Amino acid sequence: MTERKNGKSPWLRLNNGVEMPALGLGVFQSPPDQTTAAVEAALRGGYRLIDTAAAYMNEAEVGEGIRRSGLQRADVFVETKLWISDYEDALHGFTRSLRKLGLEYVDLYLLHQPTPTEFDRTVKAYLAAEKLLADGRVRAIGVSNFSVAHLDALMREASVTPAVNQVEVHPFFTQRGLRDAHTARGIVTQCWSPIGGINRYRPAADRSDPFGHPTIHALAEKYRKTPAQVVLRWHLDNGLAPIPKSVRAERIAENIDVFDFKLTTEELAAVEALDQGVRGGPDPESINHKTYTFSIPD
Repeated sequence: MTERKNGKSPWLRLNNGVEMPALGLGVFQSPPDQTTAAVEAALRGGYRLIDTAAAYMNEAEVGEGIRRSGLQRADVFVETKLWISDYEDALHGFTRSLRKLGLEYVDLYLLHQPTPTEFDRTVKAYLAAEKLLADGRVRAIGVSNFSVAHLDALMREASVTPAVNQVEVHPFFTQRGLRDAHTARGIVTQCWSPIGGINRYRPAADRSDPFGHPTIHALAEKYRKTPAQVVLRWHLDNGLAPIPKSVRAERIAENIDVFDFKLTTEELAAVEALDQGVRGGPDPESINHKTYTFSIPD
């Protein structure tokens, strides 16, 4: 990580030299009528990365929040994602996202999902993203929810190694093997649901809340931090890039107040040991345009 005076988070150097804040605000499931205020509050509170997606249906509100923050465009790292319904015409999908955001470029453009049973569509979309990169309309490109096998299959056809793979990572689903594969390939692991959000939002008999685990509680007491702050520190100390989601100003402020302590090697290992190996989100192997039929309105 490299220190930057722009915002509170340190910045990571991607494999193409572009710098990206290590911690940002995610807006998955943020209602559009609450997204603008959340983005504005985050940027005024020291965040410098906002992660959205065409499929979140709140790109326009993200753009408005950025404008209301008063920050210069160059000071905000904006990333969005191409949904699978646009894989056959990725340039159209990108242009729509850019228009909704009200921006002239995005900093990071991701494919939202692999489509394993029709991977030629995934490859076609990624090659279009490579063109956007070459044309200067995006500063970096990457993927989301890809496995090692998906990455290997992609790189048999593509020229540009993804800068980022955004995947589910939290103490109960650590994905250590995938993270190690990213490190070997020079890919940053960006983490959605970093504090166990899917487990927390959709309680079930076979799931539990990382916040309630004694290991997390003991660390929170030791460092006089909240369980969420301990979990986010675990991400950062592992070189990961978490994007916690909230629309509540107090939670947004809490989630970035994590740069005044560090976990020890032993504490990092103790949190890693909580892994249950159970995915909270959908299995990427099940994703294709027939099983997920919704498309993005213009």
